[in-house]
Amino acid sequence: MNNPAHLDTLVEKHHALQAAIDDESHRPLPDQVRVTQLKREKLKLKEEISRSA
Repeated sequence: MNNPAHLDTLVEKHHALQAAIDDESHRPLPDQVRVTQLKREKLKLKEEISRSA
């Protein structure tokens, strides 16, 4: 799939997940389970981006 709009959407979601990870990590008591879940989602998106590029 070589759809630029779809790829842009994936990249935006990837950046949003990174921002959420950063926000959670910088809280006084970060929820490590949530951080791990976000990182897994981010990795899945990264793999999808690689397949789509």
